[in-house]
Amino acid sequence: MNAALGEIWPTPGRNGAAQPAPGPHSGPHSGPHSGPGLSIVVPVYRGVATVGALVEALAGLRDQVAGGIEVVLVNDGSPDNSGDVCRELVRSTTAIPVTLVEHARNYGEHNAVMTGLRHARGAYVITMDDDLQNPPEEVVKLYDHCRLGGWDVVYTYYAEKKHSLWRNLGSRFANKVADLLLDKPKGLYLCSFRCMSALVVRSITNYEGPYPYVDGLIMQVTQRIDAIEVRHLPRAEGRSNYTLKRLVRLWLNLATNFSLLPLRLAVFLGLAMGAVGALGAAYVIYEALMGEPPEGWASTMVVTLIIAGAQFVMLGVLGEYIGRVFLTANRKPQGVVREVVRPDALDDKAAGPRERTSAP
Repeated sequence: MNAALGEIWPTPGRNGAAQPAPGPHSGPHSGPHSGPGLSIVVPVYRGVATVGALVEALAGLRDQVAGGIEVVLVNDGSPDNSGDVCRELVRSTTAIPVTLVEHARNYGEHNAVMTGLRHARGAYVITMDDDLQNPPEEVVKLYDHCRLGGWDVVYTYYAEKKHSLWRNLGSRFANKVADLLLDKPKGLYLCSFRCMSALVVRSITNYEGPYPYVDGLIMQVTQRIDAIEVRHLPRAEGRSNYTLKRLVRLWLNLATNFSLLPLRLAVFLGLAMGAVGALGAAYVIYEALMGEPPEGWASTMVVTLIIAGAQFVMLGVLGEYIGRVFLTANRKPQGVVREVVRPDALDDKAAGPRERTSAP
């Protein structure tokens, strides 16, 4: 009876406006047991050569996953024809349901993951890349460990990573920074191949800011976290989509969205420079009293440049925070969904046009 009422009556939105009631694909928000046992969210970017093989391998796991399995593909504005390949997978994959969510443009991996989580219906959700470096058969191991162990989140780590040297160094640097900035278990390696319960998914998808960092959001929700070792394979096709620019942007999301430490470091830097200046002033006064006027244009310029540099660093850190607050207040979108394609919509021609939704 309540379900019927929920389908008929609109629910109030955040600003009091009426919003349509959630449908059967509204994700874990509609209840922890309203869908399959496991949803797998895959952000797709330049994944033409690998996403088909990945979905095929995941479909072969359906009998090994308690409660069933679904796949949610998020095409994050890929410049190739990944969208067409994903549409064909929605149509042709019959072993498991596959949903395609099309972003209107490229927003980045974590934004795509957040969009996928909003469309996942499983009691547990696994996120993984589309490049086949995470073996699909490890999905069952990860799911069972999270489900049977009663964990909210289970991360994975690798005995040997098959990334390039610079990518491995970037990952290690990001994890060291996370150790300082996030309230995470000591030594936990943050990885995009992770399993989350519906409780965690419901909580982190409430975040609507334009700069999501999924791991930072997870740490704000729970500390019931574990990790298991899995295999890591060489990249099957192409090269990593993570450029240096993307890695720096990801680090900034981590540093400025979930910690005040950069601001506090700027304060300490200012205090340290003030202390150095006070010592320098005392030395100048001492030399003047001793009858030896201070000399040295070069040393004066060096000190001036050091102080000016420290000031600009502090202004830059402060400006980064203020800029993000400004863009958030102006409701910069986290991700705009152009189209959602589901197998039931393709099978039932009388169902009308494909669903079109937008996410904040």
